[in-house]
Amino acid sequence: MTSTTEPDKAQPLSTEQLSATTLLRFATAGSVDDGKSTLVGRLLHDSKSVLTDQLEAVERVSLGRGQEAPDLALLTDGLRAEREQGITIDVAYRYFATPARRFILADTPGHVQYTRNMVTGASTADLAVVLVDARNGVIEQTRRHAAVAALLRVPHVVLAVNKMDLVAYEETVFAKIAEEFTAYASELGVPEITAIPISALAGDNVVEPSSNMDWYGGPTVLEHLETVPVSHDLTSCHARLPVQYVIRPQTAEHPDYRGYAGQIAAGTFRVGETVTVLPSGKTSKIAGIDLLGEPVDVAWTPQSVTLLLESDIDIARGDLIVPSGDQPPISQDLTATVCHVADTALAVGQRVLLKHTTRTVKAIVKEIPSRLTLDDLSQHPDPGQLVANDIGRVVIRTAEPIAVDSYAASRRTGSFLLIDPADGTTLAAGMAGDAFATVSEPAEEAAPVADEEGWDF
Repeated sequence: MTSTTEPDKAQPLSTEQLSATTLLRFATAGSVDDGKSTLVGRLLHDSKSVLTDQLEAVERVSLGRGQEAPDLALLTDGLRAEREQGITIDVAYRYFATPARRFILADTPGHVQYTRNMVTGASTADLAVVLVDARNGVIEQTRRHAAVAALLRVPHVVLAVNKMDLVAYEETVFAKIAEEFTAYASELGVPEITAIPISALAGDNVVEPSSNMDWYGGPTVLEHLETVPVSHDLTSCHARLPVQYVIRPQTAEHPDYRGYAGQIAAGTFRVGETVTVLPSGKTSKIAGIDLLGEPVDVAWTPQSVTLLLESDIDIARGDLIVPSGDQPPISQDLTATVCHVADTALAVGQRVLLKHTTRTVKAIVKEIPSRLTLDDLSQHPDPGQLVANDIGRVVIRTAEPIAVDSYAASRRTGSFLLIDPADGTTLAAGMAGDAFATVSEPAEEAAPVADEEGWDF
């Protein structure tokens, strides 16, 4: 077993080392008491990413509970309620680095009632680590987390079969669980699944290889995290610039300056390129690109830039600048999958605000065709409403046309939020298109609708 004594003092990476490493965003998920927080704590502890004062604080709390060894789960469970109940409630983010790679880790809750928190943590993840208790195998919550990972298009999933020490490190136990999970996740469309047998408490196969499982010849968890291929190259994707601000300095030096500023969501823009402004559909050519106050010929994601166009076009915050001929669909009817995150229900006919990139428009929930049952992927038709943690299909009618990519094509320009117009509460996180298969066909153009408040669409 790996000792839980204080690690050697970690040597911080130099600025040069950090700049030379890639970044991996990953999330952990699993059922209650499967050991997610312990795995994260072990990962931080054994990779020497824990500061001395942090470890001392954990030791004090552990001793106060009557535990002989430090409870490494406390390195991530930061809320008082989490410490008192011994569970994870909120998403805990941790940042650490090794010589091979930098990491942003989201430790997500395991309770069914906190599924919405897992959606938050996994929405930007490149990889998800799904934990399974070797004694229990694949259970309903395991399937739920695999389905959420597939829904959010997380490209890599690691199945960490934990607590192998409690099943005598039996290879057959691991093999059975890995086979069942892989079959289910593959059915969901998860592109890559890696199964690793571990004991987070003892440290087996987390950072160091386990001498107790010589039948396993694969990587440890950290080795896989350091070597899994992750591409953040969005420069070849569909180019998209949501306009955040129109710059009109009105100076003597630049009396006619009009620039359209924002962060490039995907792709590359070049001077001289013909672009289209959505939703108006007007076209122009890029006359110049300013980056950090200096002119450049080319700009790419995720740079924040200012585009100057040859034509004097009426452009405002929320408009989308795209290459002509590479435009997303424009419609007032949006069919999407949403995860409901608010405590109040989302119902048919409800008035909402839809926030997509920098654009916010009024909208009405026209239909809720189905609610997804994640344990078996069945559809419950016409539920009438969605409550907290529900995932379902919705049809939204917006007051103005919006240009939205499918979520399968772009996680950034294919996602949106539904907001309560009364108090600004986030109601749901949405993903345009189909959750698990191909993008759905655009909804047929419907007759205008109106409500008694005068929201005429």
